Amino acid sequence: MTATTMRAIEYDGAGGPEVLRLVQRERPEAAADEVLITVAAAGVNRADVQQRRGVYPPPPGASDLPGLEVSGTVAAVGRDVAGFEVGASVCALLTGGGYAEYVAVPAGQVLPIPAGMELVEAAALPEVTCTIWSNLFMNVRVTAGDWVLIHGGAGGIGTMATQMVAAFGARAVVTAGNTEKLDYCRGFGAVAGIDYRREDFVERMRDISGGHGADVILDVVGAGYLDRNIRALAFGGRLVVLGLQGGARAELDLGLLMSRRASVLGTTLRARPAEEKARIVAQVGENVWPLVESGTVRTAVEARYPLEDAAEAHRHLDSGRHTGKILLTM
Repeated sequence: MTATTMRAIEYDGAGGPEVLRLVQRERPEAAADEVLITVAAAGVNRADVQQRRGVYPPPPGASDLPGLEVSGTVAAVGRDVAGFEVGASVCALLTGGGYAEYVAVPAGQVLPIPAGMELVEAAALPEVTCTIWSNLFMNVRVTAGDWVLIHGGAGGIGTMATQMVAAFGARAVVTAGNTEKLDYCRGFGAVAGIDYRREDFVERMRDISGGHGADVILDVVGAGYLDRNIRALAFGGRLVVLGLQGGARAELDLGLLMSRRASVLGTTLRARPAEEKARIVAQVGENVWPLVESGTVRTAVEARYPLEDAAEAHRHLDSGRHTGKILLTM
């Protein structure tokens, strides 16, 4: 007999990790263009924390449950879906709903897991690879030889961005909060590291690049770094803002921006239309999956927590001590 309910994690209001609670929810069904996945693991991302705090609500029509990426097996396919068979091992980019035993996903956002990869570990791939590919390679077009400054280099986004930048011949410079984290980042291909607690990253970026500056900056801090990011750019540089850990409002010196002939791109992935996400996912499968399968790019999973310990997983992420990715397992 097929179960009609499932375990899931929901937010009981906005606040700290204590608002996460384990509940029973109705199991979703696959719509005509969807794949139903039995979830093996879900990635824990900064966006989940922001939703928990009440500052990043899900887009209209999306699940209220957290979780933007999963791995698992195909449980059912919609009548209009081709290319996926029940029982196949897959991973998927979500708009929400990943902290649950089942999730229904548009088929265009689902990929087979890379050959040779363990099923649970594959949950660490969809959100970071799609975020980095869409922003660094589709939007600002990182090319071989570019200097790319990556803030938060030891996190899930940072470790993957460093590897992908290096794989395509660009030079990754990372910031992190201590020597241990910088050493960790070098293991993923960073050519240099900057301790943001003790060093001026504008000055150090200039030194490291021989006075050139950063062709591209990938930033998760936001307002707190805006002015210094612009100053760290090379002429014609591009600043990509992915996160707002340092605030959402800052004054922008347009004269400085113009003198650098620079550009600023603010972007999110979650609210993009399904058609756009499908294009990103398809390009990730074409361009990034071969790098994963060859071992050129690897996941960086630091910790795995069972679903019922989701609050502890969030405390771990909130602590700032983590490196790489954190997963919830079913």
